[in-house]
Amino acid sequence: MNNSLIKSAGMAVKGYLQRYLGILLGLLVLCLILTFRSSAFLTSANILNVLRQVSVNAILAFGMTYAILIGGIDLSVGSVLALAGTVATGLIVRNGMSIPAAVTIALLLGLGLGVFNGLVVAKTGIPPFIVTLAMMQIARGSAYVYTNGQPIRTTDEGFIAIGTGYLGPIPYPIIYMAVIFAVTAVLLNRTRFGRHVYALGGNQDAAVFSGIKINRVIVIVYGMIGLLSAVSGVVLCSRMYSGQPTIGIGFELDAIAAVVLGGTSMSGGIGFLGGTLLGALVIGVLNNGLNLLDINSFWQLIVKGVVILLAVYIDSMKKRK
Repeated sequence: MNNSLIKSAGMAVKGYLQRYLGILLGLLVLCLILTFRSSAFLTSANILNVLRQVSVNAILAFGMTYAILIGGIDLSVGSVLALAGTVATGLIVRNGMSIPAAVTIALLLGLGLGVFNGLVVAKTGIPPFIVTLAMMQIARGSAYVYTNGQPIRTTDEGFIAIGTGYLGPIPYPIIYMAVIFAVTAVLLNRTRFGRHVYALGGNQDAAVFSGIKINRVIVIVYGMIGLLSAVSGVVLCSRMYSGQPTIGIGFELDAIAAVVLGGTSMSGGIGFLGGTLLGALVIGVLNNGLNLLDINSFWQLIVKGVVILLAVYIDSMKKRK
C-alpha cells in the first residue's frame, strides 16, 4: 500500500514537472538574475510584497483561464474591477452602509456584469472580444460617472483591513489568492462543469452533440470572471485607501499574459490553473524586478509586451508540433 502511494506521488510529481518545467525554469532564472542584481529582491519583506501584488492579477487570471479555455476572452476585467471597487468604497463612505452589505453589493454587481457578458455572447453569437470590449468601456465610464472622476477616500479601518490586514505573518490578499486558486482548480479539475469547459473549448460541435448545454457553461464562466474581478476590485481599493475610477487599466493584458505564459492555449481546450498561477508569479516578479532595478516605466511596458508576444509565439509553436 505504501509503495503504491509513493509510486502514485512520484508519478504526480513527474507529470507536474513535465507540464510546468519550462515556466518553472524561466521563473528560477529570473529570480536568480534579480537576486544578483538587487540585494533587496530576496528578502522576506520583498517576497511577501511580490505575492501581495501578484494576488490581484492572479485572481483575475484564474477567471481569464476559464474564458480562454472555452475559446473566449474577457477584456472588461480591469474596468469591472474599478467599478466594483469604487462602488464598495462609495457605499461605505457616502451612504454609511455596513462593510458586509457594501462588499456584497459590489460582488453582485461584478457577477451581474459578467453574467450579462455571458448572455450576450451565448444568445447573439457576437464574438467575446467585441462584447467584452464594449463592457470595458461601459464599466469604466460608469466608474467615472459614479465617482465624478475623483477618488473616494476612506478611513474606515474595517474596510482598509480587507486588503492590508494580516493573518499572522501572511497578508490577507495572499490568503484570498490561495483559497480562490484551490476552489477554481477543484471546480475545473474535479467536477462535471470543469469537463464541460474543456469540452467546449476543445470542440464546440462535439460538445453540443454530447448534450452539453454550452450556453449555460458560457454564462457561468463569464459570471465567474465578473465575480472574481469584483473581488480584486474590493481588495485593491481597500489597499489603496480609496475607490479610484482609474485603477485596473491594462490589468486585462497582465491577466492574459499570465494565462498564456502558464501554457493555456489561446485556441481553447488546453490549459491548467497551476500554470496560470506560475504565469502570474513570473509577471509579478518581472514587475517587481524592473522596479527594483529602477527601469523606466515606459520601458517596463515594452518588456511586458515582448513577454506576451513570446508567450503567444511559444503557444503557436506547440500547436504546430
